[in-house]
Amino acid sequence: MRRQAMIRLLFTALFLILFLLFSIPHLIIDYYVGKKHPEHADLFQLRTIQGAFKIVLLLSGTRLTVIGEENIPKDTAVLYVGNHRSFFDTVITYSRCPGLTGYVAKHSLEKVPLLSTWMKRLHCLFLNRDNLKEGLKTILLGIDQVKRGISICIFPEGTRNRNENEADLLPFKEGSLKIAEKTGCPIIPMALTGSADIFENHFPWIRSAHVTLQYGEPIYPKDLSKEDQKRLGSYTQRKIIEMLNNANGIHSK
Repeated sequence: MRRQAMIRLLFTALFLILFLLFSIPHLIIDYYVGKKHPEHADLFQLRTIQGAFKIVLLLSGTRLTVIGEENIPKDTAVLYVGNHRSFFDTVITYSRCPGLTGYVAKHSLEKVPLLSTWMKRLHCLFLNRDNLKEGLKTILLGIDQVKRGISICIFPEGTRNRNENEADLLPFKEGSLKIAEKTGCPIIPMALTGSADIFENHFPWIRSAHVTLQYGEPIYPKDLSKEDQKRLGSYTQRKIIEMLNNANGIHSK
């Protein structure tokens, strides 16, 4: 078992390193294509990364069950909001996005060569939670992107949750929900179950695991009561907790 976990780790890490290195010509070509045909470059980059992430999931032995994908609107930008247990949460959820989607990531990732270049090309935003002014700028950028038709994905717990009970979520950062509040875009709650079993629960090895990704029904902020609109983060968190509790029986199968 440990040998298999070691092999999965080596193969996954090797693939990611080689992908980043061999993607340099890809980035250069897309840069010039994007000057004349930005929509083509955006879509090609999205599908390229989604393909790479699907290979990562294959190499890691991840078995994925997806529920409620029909809840994602195909004709408008959305704000994806999910619980956060693992580094693999981004890999899993991004591989399923139907359209252009930028993720809100911690600002330290902006300093990682090649990775940060890809993230910027994919409309990701870097959030400095320790600097209120810079954090506000990031939220404003997110609002602008949604208005341009680019979805945003956030994990409002702010860090990976290590609580034993997956439904025991950390408090949501209300500020990150401002993107939906100011644009009126639908919020798509996401509940991830079992993602920490891939890596975090037996660090540093990667083991085959069953992960359940559940999409809830769209939440339209303007349709909520004034009280729920004021606490949009708490309202969305309650929906995700309900989904996590309901997913337990499905995930164990």
